[in-house]
Amino acid sequence: MTQNVVNHATLPNGLTVLVETMPAVQSAAFALLVSAGSVYDPPQQNGTATALADWMARGAGDRSSRELLAELDRLGIQGNETASTQHLVFRGSCLSVNLGAALRVYSDIVLQPHLNEEEFEAVMSGVELGLMAIEDEPRQKVMVELLRRCYPHPWGQPSEGTLADLENLTPDSVRTHYQRVVKPNGAILGIAGNVTLNDVLPVVSDVFGAWTGSNDLTIPALTCSPVREHLALESTQTQIGVAYPSVAYSDPEYYAAWAAVNVLSGGMSSRLFTEIREKRGLCYSVYATLNTLKDRGQVLCYAGTTAERAQETLDVLRAELMRLGDGIGQDELDRCKARAKSSLIMAQESSGSRSASLARNWYHLGRIVTLDEVRSKIDALTVATVLDYVHAHPARDFSILTIGPAALQ
Repeated sequence: MTQNVVNHATLPNGLTVLVETMPAVQSAAFALLVSAGSVYDPPQQNGTATALADWMARGAGDRSSRELLAELDRLGIQGNETASTQHLVFRGSCLSVNLGAALRVYSDIVLQPHLNEEEFEAVMSGVELGLMAIEDEPRQKVMVELLRRCYPHPWGQPSEGTLADLENLTPDSVRTHYQRVVKPNGAILGIAGNVTLNDVLPVVSDVFGAWTGSNDLTIPALTCSPVREHLALESTQTQIGVAYPSVAYSDPEYYAAWAAVNVLSGGMSSRLFTEIREKRGLCYSVYATLNTLKDRGQVLCYAGTTAERAQETLDVLRAELMRLGDGIGQDELDRCKARAKSSLIMAQESSGSRSASLARNWYHLGRIVTLDEVRSKIDALTVATVLDYVHAHPARDFSILTIGPAALQ
């Protein structure tokens, strides 16, 4: 089987281009990360990045909003524009023969958006509806609010924005934000599919080479302390969010941290599901996940239960988190490895997954990470190395957020 090959280049303006050649597929995909995410939202204007991501795609270059959508459909491009904590993210996938045309369309979106005032009301309506949907779904809201509290401001502020800040967003303020932050320095373009760097670099240089300027904004490195907070809601259910410190993706112990969380919550045989839901019947949903920024990480846990059983659910959840340091079975680690290898095989067949991974790895690590390297790190995990991580980073210093009729102890 022909192996995938990864190459990269950096344009003079600072845009890094990563290309993974996948001879076995007919598709191609790209993921462009621009350092303009919600962490850069102006004070009292949280939601600016999300509004901007939508607005930029409503007419660009010489195409109106309708013409732009028609062109994307004509090329068979499945694309989306979103905001994350750090980045505006532009993603698309198509047949490899259409990749050059797709990149030209998206260069217009990034470099020449119309940002027409008549489109702004629809943009803001969409942002508001998304926020109202979160308000109506306590299960989602508890995790959004937990992130806000377990990371220091502005790193914890939600990319979706807040209803309170929406009234402060205006066409002029969002346009000014675009001019201030959408710059090529630090931008990363990950491409994967049946293409080569030699194929795409001339196109990328042509359409993005004239992009100039520099986003030199700095975000302060702050610290925060664990918090406990309850948000009152008249309901028969209680939503529980628990977070505690872990390591960042760039940390040498990241894969051990990943394995530890997967022992807790890697499937229906994992500890949280088995002990809290299956054996005790305390909740209808429970999970843990590893969330990381560039320089820090948190384990995030969720449990949804009835108000009557909420305190017991929280008590058992914390006990299971702390019990992880007592020991891990070889069978538990073997199941984690098997799940990871299945995911790697599926990722190897997906140009969209690979393009996103290329960009993500370059952002966090400043280098290319191959699937073979990931596989070798997973294979190298042992019960001893995972336990060493757990003992060095025990489950403690909990931030706890609950939503429901009564606060918990």
